[in-house]
Amino acid sequence: MGKVKTHRASAKRFSVTGTGKVKINHCHHRHNLGKKTAKRKRHLRGSAILSDAMTANIRALIQK
Repeated sequence: MGKVKTHRASAKRFSVTGTGKVKINHCHHRHNLGKKTAKRKRHLRGSAILSDAMTANIRALIQK
């Protein structure tokens, strides 16, 4: 029986917290920052918790 490999692109973008939730970083914080407000950029700086509906899919990809 073969082993299931970790999806490396997903493993670089998602991480699992100690309680099993999936943590993500926000997108839209790379370029064109001059047209975004300071409040919007400030909120994009932090991380977020993935929704429960998507958590099972991502945990299967990164196997943690």
